[in-house]
Amino acid sequence: MSWNANLYKSNYAFVFQYGNSLIEWLQPQAGEQILDLGCGTGELTAKLAESGAQVTGLDASASMIESAQRNFPQLDFVVANAASFSLPKQYDAIFSNAALHWMLDKEAVAARMYQHLKPGGRLILEMGAQGNVASLLQALEQAMQQHGYSYTPFWYFPSVGEYTSILEKYGFSVRQALYFDRATELADPENGIIDWFDMFGDHFFENIPAATRTAILQQAQESLRPTHFRGGKWVADYVRLRIAAVKH
Repeated sequence: MSWNANLYKSNYAFVFQYGNSLIEWLQPQAGEQILDLGCGTGELTAKLAESGAQVTGLDASASMIESAQRNFPQLDFVVANAASFSLPKQYDAIFSNAALHWMLDKEAVAARMYQHLKPGGRLILEMGAQGNVASLLQALEQAMQQHGYSYTPFWYFPSVGEYTSILEKYGFSVRQALYFDRATELADPENGIIDWFDMFGDHFFENIPAATRTAILQQAQESLRPTHFRGGKWVADYVRLRIAAVKH
C-alpha cells in the first residue's frame, strides 16, 4: 500500500503518541541494540534512542522511511519487508507499535523476529486486536454492497490466544498479554471517518471510480454518526493487543 507520510503525521500522530506508554514495557537501556519494526515516520525510534540505546528503524514504506530519515538524520533506518528482512546482527530487543496487523504473513514475521533476537532477547509489541475498528468496517461493507461492490477484509486482527500461539510456535515465551478497548478521537471534526479510510483504507477502493468512492465513504460515515460522533469529534472503536515475550 502507498502511504501519505504527511497526512499520517498531521492527523494520526496518536498512533505514535500512544506508543510512548509501550516504551515503558520495553524499558530500553543505554548500549542496547534495538530494532523498531514497522517504525513509520520514526518518532518512536527517536524516543527509544533517547535512552542511549542503538536503534534501527525498519519499515516497508519508502515514503515513511524517507520522512524518518529527513527528521532524524542521526538514526539508522532501513526499507525492508518484515516477512523477509535479513539484517547482519541480532538485537537485544524488538519493539513494534501499531504495525504487525498490516503484516498478513504473520508466521514469516514471527520467524524473522525470532531470528533477529539474541537468546533471551525481548519482544514488545502492540497491534490491532480482534474487534478493532469493527463498526467502521461493518459500515464500509454495507455501503460498498449497496453500491454494487464487494468488501474483502485486509488487516490481521487476532485474538490473544491466536497471536500468542503463533509466537510460542516460533520459540517465544510470552510473559505478559493485555487486550483492551481504546476509543480513539479522530482529528478531523467534519469528516473524521472519511479521512481515516483515506489514510488507512485506500486498498478497499482499487478499481472503484472516484465519484462512487466518495458516495460510499459519505454513506458509511453518516451511518456511524449516531454512535461515533461525540462532543463534536469522530471516534474510532480501537481494540488493542499488547504482548511482552522473550526468546528462549
